[in-house]
Amino acid sequence: MNKPIEASIVVVDDEPSIRELLVASLHFAGFEVNTAASGSEAIEVIEKVQPDLIVLDVMLPDIDGFTVTRRIRQEGIDAPVLFLTARDDTQDKVMGLTVGGDDYVTKPFSLEEVVARIRAILRRTREEVEDDPIIRVADLEINEDSHDVTRAGQTIDLSPTEYKLLRYLMDNSGRVLSKAQILDHVWQYDWGGDAAIVESYISYLRKKVDGVEVRGEDGKMHKAVPLIETKRGIGYMIREPKS
Repeated sequence: MNKPIEASIVVVDDEPSIRELLVASLHFAGFEVNTAASGSEAIEVIEKVQPDLIVLDVMLPDIDGFTVTRRIRQEGIDAPVLFLTARDDTQDKVMGLTVGGDDYVTKPFSLEEVVARIRAILRRTREEVEDDPIIRVADLEINEDSHDVTRAGQTIDLSPTEYKLLRYLMDNSGRVLSKAQILDHVWQYDWGGDAAIVESYISYLRKKVDGVEVRGEDGKMHKAVPLIETKRGIGYMIREPKS
């Protein structure tokens, strides 16, 4: 039985090897994918497909990714754009955001990172449409407007880093995130790559999130069912308890 399509994506890159890798990875992740190898072709494909998200190389052989974005925005296409660039330049990032881009990935990139960024963008943009500030996993809730965190109605106090880590796990509920992905997202590439910091903060979260006591059907207080899981040798995930 085929799993349902998560979203429709257009991948635009003039390098065939990068297109093929992205298509294979995104198909495996459950996305429907169309491709283009130039800026002019990208505009045609995007207009035809009306995708949920566009993965767009900045440097294209005819017109650059920024110009492509300007043109589709002028035509009323508001699909989020994840830029691919070989240059980690602040000016490029500002330009990308100015013309209507949503995020950046610098080449060389990991395919896991691209998939994680895509899912985060889709969740964020869909959430804006739905206008629901609450993220839920079982009885655990985050209110993005107030940054309040509760489990079974009980308030959980988190540090800014703990909050960011929990939010990242909940954004990817049911999916295993590697230590490298967590370091990249939570510490924004500024940490020295020491995976031990991830283990420490996962431990802090477990004590606060899975350490709460909840009232059971018998009226007595019981320790909450754990939501945060360790996948040995792979990473961490948060998901609904198994029934």
